[in-house]
Order: sequence, then structure tokens, then C-alpha cells
Amino acid sequence: MPAFTAEQQEKAHQLLGAKVAYMMGRKMEEGDWADVYCKAKGLPNHGWSNLKLDVVYENLGVEHKMMCRPSKRSLTESCGTTIMHPSATRSIRVPPNSTPADDAMRDILTQYGDYLLARKEEVRKNAPAGTEPDMRIGWLLWQDNLHQFLYFEEEMMIPNPDDYYARWEVRVSKSVRKGSTNLWIYEKDTDKKRYSITTEAGAKVQPYFDVPPVGHPHLYVFNVIGEVITTELVRLWATEATARELRRILGDLLPETLSRSILAEAPVILRDDQQGQGNEQVAEALLISLEAYDALRLALPDTVSDEHSLQLFAQHLRHKQ
Repeated sequence: MPAFTAEQQEKAHQLLGAKVAYMMGRKMEEGDWADVYCKAKGLPNHGWSNLKLDVVYENLGVEHKMMCRPSKRSLTESCGTTIMHPSATRSIRVPPNSTPADDAMRDILTQYGDYLLARKEEVRKNAPAGTEPDMRIGWLLWQDNLHQFLYFEEEMMIPNPDDYYARWEVRVSKSVRKGSTNLWIYEKDTDKKRYSITTEAGAKVQPYFDVPPVGHPHLYVFNVIGEVITTELVRLWATEATARELRRILGDLLPETLSRSILAEAPVILRDDQQGQGNEQVAEALLISLEAYDALRLALPDTVSDEHSLQLFAQHLRHKQ
């Protein structure tokens, strides 16, 4: 389903770049994405809660589901694949594993459907007259190094138990690993696993979701660290404080000026870690040559973001004055 207009997508990219610049490497939280999403679309942000929908506005209801992925691979390698999310809800009761698998599945999917219907009715209360709730799940994959994010939305479907079959999966105890019994639920038409119902550490529904293929018009990929714009230019997001300091020292932040200074100073940059402060909604996009970016990363290999590298570069220049 379409989540952003072209203008909203660009706004989300800028806001996400700013968010990551100020995060200084900390873990991405649900509230971070809700903030970016709502500001990009001009929606009120009611604050993140595990007990409520993340976005409710007029007839729109969106539940965001996030997953951290390792940074060693591009998120686009997940495109066209099916992934399990750790939990859709814990608001279920699981029948004893002596219950026939299909009967247990029907019971659980009915409970899950009632849970989704309750959320739909929450949205209906404030929806404009004559409109039906537009219920969606938004899937966000993000790299643990915060370089890349992938987002898409799909309709929040209430599962029909008639469309599925199930079987119990029993895992025996091995060494220090405890045994477990899960209910695996499959789609009849495709034989694809769609839900795993686990009782480990509390009962929960674990859904499987399909990531759209590369190039899908409603798949949004955001690169916010080391973003290659052309074969010669890289875009970096800098906090307003860091950009202001670099502009003061260098006179301007044209790609040629900034790249030339980085290439000249990279071999002798001195570290002096500090964290900038400022408005988390404001960040400036700076362009430098790919050669200069490589030199900056080589000089400061363990920084947590482009902003962190630029901070240290600005401090180095200031110490030289």
C-alpha cells in the first residue's frame, strides 16, 4: 500500500537523517520512527505505546513493527523474501498441545482476529462519518549501524481460519536448551508458514511477512549514512551545530571546499569526542566527494555516524586555529 507521497518520502528521508545524526549510535526505538513518520505526513504524534496503535488519525490506523538487521548486508537483500517477526501480540491463550492442531489454530486465529477487530473499532470511533477504517501494518527494517532503513505498509488483514492448516512442532530438550512446543500455521493456497505460535516466555503470535521486491513503487529505502548520490558524490547529514561550526571555519560548505579540506586534514585528524546539542528536527545535507568520504572513514574508522565523523573533523579544525 502507498505510505508516502514523493514529497513526504523526501521529508521522511530528511527527518530520519536528522534523527540518526543526533542519536550518535544509540539503538533505534519505536518512538523514533513514529516521530519521523508522523512529521513526514503531517499527522499528530500521540506517543508510542505497546498497548495502542502507533498512528491513529481520522480513519487511518497504523501499527508499526520494527526489526533490527545486521549491517553486513544491504537491507535490499531481504526484498522478495519472507521474514518472521518476534511478536504480533501476546494477548492470546494457547490451548493444551493435546488439542488437535487445526482446532488449536482456529481458536488462536479467532482470538487474534478479535484483537485486530478491537483495534479497528478504536479507529472507527474517530473516523469521519461514512468512512471505513484504513487499517495497516507498517514494517520497518533497520540496520544495527543505522546506515539503512527499509519501510513498507500492507493491509491489516483479519485471518480467516478456513484459509490455514496447522501442526504442532515439538522440540526436545538438548543440553542447556529447554524443550518447547509451538504451533505452526500454514497458508493452504501456498503451503507457506504464516504464523508461529510460541509458549516460550509467554504465549505470543509470531507472524511471517513478505518483503516486496526491489523496485516496488510502495517500498521505501532510506540510506542516511554514507549515502552515495552519484559515482562521485556522497551525502552526509550533519546537525545544525556541526554544520554551523564547519561553515564558520571553512567559509562555505560547497562540496569542493569541504572535500578539499577533508583530504588535506584526514591524515592528521585528532580525536576529541564530544556530543553536539540542538533541534533534532534540523539537520543539513552536505555533499563531499567519494574520495574525501573514504579518507574521512579511513581516518576515523570507529565513529558511529557521519555526524560523529564531521563533529571530530570540526573539532580538529578548531584546534588548529
